[in-house]
Amino acid sequence: MGGDEHALTTVVNDLSLHILDIVQNAISAGAGLITITITENDADDRLVIIIADDGCGMTPEQSARAVDPYFTSRRTRKVGLGLPLFKQSAEQSGGTLSVVSDLGRGTTVTATFGLHHIDRPASGDTAGAVMISVAANPHIDFVYTHRYNHRQYTFDTREVKAILDGLPLYDPQTVLWLTEMIRENVIDLKHES
Repeated sequence: MGGDEHALTTVVNDLSLHILDIVQNAISAGAGLITITITENDADDRLVIIIADDGCGMTPEQSARAVDPYFTSRRTRKVGLGLPLFKQSAEQSGGTLSVVSDLGRGTTVTATFGLHHIDRPASGDTAGAVMISVAANPHIDFVYTHRYNHRQYTFDTREVKAILDGLPLYDPQTVLWLTEMIRENVIDLKHES
């Protein structure tokens, strides 16, 4: 592994940054709705992250090559390391990564990890990653669901927009408040299980 690749692996070595990268791909693909679902299951010792969008999707050939670091649909660079690094992180912790896409309908990326595997990357700041995406893209709807064993918490920007009644989701105080709300709800979810 070259120096640049090692630096990128180090930089994108928590799960929230992988999520942020895949969400950025969905935004670039013209998504109007992005769902992020994280499921932690102690009984199965599994962590599953699913990121789905309704963007432009990919052809079967593009889907098959999406985890190849030397393939990218972007015109600004010649390599695409996001999905390959996400796949590497999943596999080194006993998991897998799959990309399912339908041209014109969207893409779903599913990554599984050994929940307690020693090589599983740290979760990172998932609430922060979600709110960065929301605040930077107020025209896109996001649904973030976190499941822990048999309980779940869902944050849906469509509901939040209705409750805030015109207050922009990119307002700094709103971003801080919503980020803390998401964090606290996920913490409560884990403590109540």
